[in-house]
Amino acid sequence: MPEGDTVRRTCSRLHEALAGRRLLAAELRWPGLSTASLAGATVVEVVARGKHILIRLDTGWTLHSHLRMEGQWRIERTRAEGPASRRDNVRAVLVTETWTALGLRLGRLDLIRTAAEQSAVGQLGPDILEADFDAGVAVANLARAGGAIGAALLDQRNLAGIGTIWASESLFAERLNPWREDLSDDELRRLVERARGLMLAALKQHADPRVHGRSGRPCRRCGGIVRVAQIGPPTRERAMFYCPACQGGLAPGDHGRPLAPRGAGRR
Repeated sequence: MPEGDTVRRTCSRLHEALAGRRLLAAELRWPGLSTASLAGATVVEVVARGKHILIRLDTGWTLHSHLRMEGQWRIERTRAEGPASRRDNVRAVLVTETWTALGLRLGRLDLIRTAAEQSAVGQLGPDILEADFDAGVAVANLARAGGAIGAALLDQRNLAGIGTIWASESLFAERLNPWREDLSDDELRRLVERARGLMLAALKQHADPRVHGRSGRPCRRCGGIVRVAQIGPPTRERAMFYCPACQGGLAPGDHGRPLAPRGAGRR
């Protein structure tokens, strides 16, 4: 699933292409939205809220989308013959004189009043990439959530924008076991600051993960073997990568059996 830094880059590209431009045509291929008429509206701005994308229009409406696992927004030059959008995976088409935005494989699409955006994103904790990010609120939310810290980081109600990559990477950087439940406020604050720093850096240039996606391979810090295990409540489990040697032992239920390197055996 795209994380906060990826979503923010997507919003930046969409804003550059669409903001201040009038929609010549728009098509929403989503249940309940197929008859919505957005043509003639001008895009005011495109902003991110955690992993959510908000395309605000001058009509007082916002097109809200979430990429989920495989979604993306693609921008291409507007063609005289119309966009090459007759594909099953296209869920939204926004056409301006110069640029066309295609929403592909979107996980969620809503048309909501801009004044009522809280109905879609009001449950989110503070956005870790916002300039006015309140680390104190995020720390308090994580402390109150309890349970495994890795699962708490992934709960967008505590702080928004972190996914499995940056949860794994920040816990690894702080040498914290993802299944620990007894972190102090100081440890939580350092962890939140670390995650924010890593994600802000990733906004500027591609980051090479040190632990995420490296199950079965040597740890880049200690040489031990990186492992992966599921974390989170039933039906919402996510993959968490970690180094038992660096991060205080094996995950619950992980018996230490050898792991093949991630991707081994694939052709």
